[in-house]
Amino acid sequence: MLLLVVFGGFLIFGFSENVKGPAIPRMQADFSLNETQLGMLLAFNSLGYLVACSFTGALAGKIGIKWTGILSFGSMAVSGVFMYVAANYVQLSASYFLMYIGNGMLEIGLAIMAARIFTKNTGAMMNLAHFFYGLSSAIAPIIAASMMGWQPLGGELGWRGMYLIMLSLSLLPIIPSLMAKFPQDGEEHGDRVTMKSIGKDRAAWLIVLVLSLGVVSELAVGGWLVNYLEKAYDWSTGAASRMLSIFFVFFMAARLLLGPITDKIGYTLSIILMAAFSGICSLAAILAGEPGAILFAVAGIGIAPIYPTVMAILAKRYPRGTETAITFTVTLMGIACVIGNLLIGVIIDGSQKLFGAGKEAKESLTLGLQFGYGFIALLALLCSISCIYLYVYLRRRNELV
Repeated sequence: MLLLVVFGGFLIFGFSENVKGPAIPRMQADFSLNETQLGMLLAFNSLGYLVACSFTGALAGKIGIKWTGILSFGSMAVSGVFMYVAANYVQLSASYFLMYIGNGMLEIGLAIMAARIFTKNTGAMMNLAHFFYGLSSAIAPIIAASMMGWQPLGGELGWRGMYLIMLSLSLLPIIPSLMAKFPQDGEEHGDRVTMKSIGKDRAAWLIVLVLSLGVVSELAVGGWLVNYLEKAYDWSTGAASRMLSIFFVFFMAARLLLGPITDKIGYTLSIILMAAFSGICSLAAILAGEPGAILFAVAGIGIAPIYPTVMAILAKRYPRGTETAITFTVTLMGIACVIGNLLIGVIIDGSQKLFGAGKEAKESLTLGLQFGYGFIALLALLCSISCIYLYVYLRRRNELV
């Protein structure tokens, strides 16, 4: 039952996170939003995630992981209702904010559960758990694009009805949650490590940097790839959504197959190689133009294992303070996600105005999108470089994991 909660939770998380790709162009049209406003909408998502991360550890300590998870699933379902009735940009942003509060609570709770359960072959098991996120992410864009065209009562379901149905699925994991026996909150998990001690650990800050760069790059694909393909190459929503799904197929396969490799060659070295591969693929896709679009999807192979591998590092490095370490790391990562999503939108608009002056509107927009997606690729490369510093630091101290 506990595995059903963990794996089911990641399935729901993947759906809620990645149906937005096909929906965003429709939202933009309905509310007449520019690219900066889209970036702000995604930044609100990350802000909700950040707020949740800041209090979930303490909440789990008071009411337990079980009820924290149930509360997160419930809040995600309620956000779907609010999204359905949203009448303007402010209400839509508030609905997204609530959804990501639920996502953030769920992410912390699942991470704590996984760290307590997967004490052996941690890298492989963390990647397997996150494989289920990739599984739902792979089919989410196709399902979302299809559902928006449904006409169940004579009218089109649209992005509102799609979100209402998809987020209602969050209620399903509550059933095994009520039946499962959750790990108890033992004192040994929190006594040895405090926020103050982690804040003084240089490696902890390097881990935050590595995770932040990798996750912003990963999440940005779900938010911007469909938009990029539709506007830069005039692809249909269905075709662009299929490419996003292919990205998540590679993403899913990497988490399923590469997990054991991270245990063999080491977690930090794995991240160095994988993040570099992802960044190079994304840059190559931009430079190659439309014929190289498949490389956007191939980049998923490299970016996929970064998050679960960092969680494995935290579980191994802070075995008696994993909850504290996860809260510290993911909260700071949330701040980076807020900034990163906003920056991408600003970069697209800014580069369009700066370098696209005098060009046709289509050419100018394409140029802006290329700069924005180039920034996503740059984040993956910086993730690899940051992990090199982490590798050197841990190796010198004989603390490699």
